Amino acid sequence: MSSYDLAIIGGGIVGAACALEAARSGLSVMVIERRVIGGGATAAGMGHIVVMDDSDAQFALTNYSQQLWREIAHELPNDIEYEECGTMWVAADEEEMAEVRRKQSFYEARGVPVEVLDAKALATAEPNLRAGLAGGLRVSQDSVIYPPCAARYFLEQAQVFGAKLHLGHGVVAISDEGVTLQDGSFISAGITVNATGSVSPLLTPGIDVQPRKGHLLITDRYPGFVRHQLIELGYLKSAHSISSDSVAFNVQPRKTGQLLIGSSRQYGTEDPKVEARMLSQMLARAVEYLPGLTKLSSVRAWTGFRAATPDKLPLIGPCPGHERLYLATGHEGLGITTSMGTAKLLVDQLLDRTSKIPTAPYLPNRVHEEAMHA
Repeated sequence: MSSYDLAIIGGGIVGAACALEAARSGLSVMVIERRVIGGGATAAGMGHIVVMDDSDAQFALTNYSQQLWREIAHELPNDIEYEECGTMWVAADEEEMAEVRRKQSFYEARGVPVEVLDAKALATAEPNLRAGLAGGLRVSQDSVIYPPCAARYFLEQAQVFGAKLHLGHGVVAISDEGVTLQDGSFISAGITVNATGSVSPLLTPGIDVQPRKGHLLITDRYPGFVRHQLIELGYLKSAHSISSDSVAFNVQPRKTGQLLIGSSRQYGTEDPKVEARMLSQMLARAVEYLPGLTKLSSVRAWTGFRAATPDKLPLIGPCPGHERLYLATGHEGLGITTSMGTAKLLVDQLLDRTSKIPTAPYLPNRVHEEAMHA
C-alpha cells in the first residue's frame, strides 16, 4: 500500500493550489475529490482576485495572494481567462465617498495602486452606470479568472511534480494514519488536509465553518458594457452581516464579453435551488446601478455555498486536538483570491519554513483561544 506525506481532501481551487505548492516543495501528495476537479464553490464563484481591507489580516493575505497570481499570470493557459480589469468601488453619495477616501489612504500607505474618481470621471470610465453617483475608487491590479480551469491547471502542474489524484470516491473518515474512502479503501498519509470548503465540518466536526448561500447570473455576450469589476460600497455592509439575508451590486466583465451579476448572501439554508425572491432582489439592486441591464439577455442563474467563519478569515493550519490533521477552509468569497497564499502558508507550516506574512491570524486554534478568553 502506497503512503503519502500529504492527503488533501478536496479538488477545488484551494486544495489544488495546496497540492501544487506541496508537490513542488518535495512532498508526496494524494488529492482526493469525490466529484470533479474545480467543482463546488470554485465553479459557482465569481472568480475575482482582489485586495480587500476589512482587517489587516484580510489585507495581508489577499495582497500576498494577488502578488502570487500576478507572478504567474504570463504562464496561465488562455482558458483560465486571466484579465487585469481592475475593480471600481462605486460610491453612491458623499458618505460613501468618505469611505472611498479612507480606502485610498489605507491602500496607498501599503503600496497598492489606486485612483479616486469624481462623478464625471466615473461616468467616463463606466458610461453605463446610472447618473447621479458621487464617484469611485479604482484598484487597478485586481483581476478576474475562470476558476474551474485554474483548479485543473494547478492539479495538472502538481502531477508534473509527482502528485496523484483519486476521483469518484469521497472520504468518510479521517484518522492519524490517513483516510478511509466511500468504497472502503484506505489511503495512508502522514498529514491529512481538509480543503472541502462549506462541507468541511462534516469531516471535522466542531470547526466553526458555516455554509453561506449565494446567487449569480450570467448574461449573453455584450463586450464593453462594463470595463471594470463594479462593486458598490454597500457591498461591505452585506459582507459583514453574519446572520441576515442580503444583496449587493457586484458586476464583473468576462473575457467572453458576458457579464457576471451578483451578489447575494444567505445563512440558514442548505437548499441549492435558485430562489426567485433572492434572485429578483439581487437583479433589482444591479439595475439600480446599471439601468441598461434590463435590455440584456441572461443565459442562466445558479447558486453556490461559501465556507464562512465568524471573523471572516480562513482556517489555515493544524486542527486543534488533531496533530496530523490540517485545515485549509473557511475562505468564504475570497477562496479564489487567497488560494495561492493559503497554499504557501500551509506548506510553510508543514516544512517549518518562514512565511512572507504572519500565519497567526489564520491558525485554526485562534477560534478556541478566543472562546477561552471570552
